[in-house]
Amino acid sequence: MPSVVKINVLTVPAEQREVLEKRFASRAGTVDSSDGFEWFELLRPVEGTEQYLVYTRWRDEESFQAWMEGPMKAAHQGGSSEGGERPKPAASGSTLWSFEVVQQAGPRKG
Repeated sequence: MPSVVKINVLTVPAEQREVLEKRFASRAGTVDSSDGFEWFELLRPVEGTEQYLVYTRWRDEESFQAWMEGPMKAAHQGGSSEGGERPKPAASGSTLWSFEVVQQAGPRKG
């Protein structure tokens, strides 16, 4: 069964980029221990767009859904522990793309 890739496309105004990156850095490790998790990358745009890509790869769709319903939901509902209201989202828009891995390659070991 092929792995599944989820790419969350976040539209982030220039003045919110640092906020977004700091929030991801402070949450580092929250997805790593999830069953079926295989890979994560936060991709910063270089030119021509203000959209960040949040790339995650999962063993299967069920693993992704379990993370969405459990740890991810809990992380996004948090914020009251810091006292006060939840911080405003850094992204002004979000779209989720879904893919199956049909081919992959890594560097040749020589």
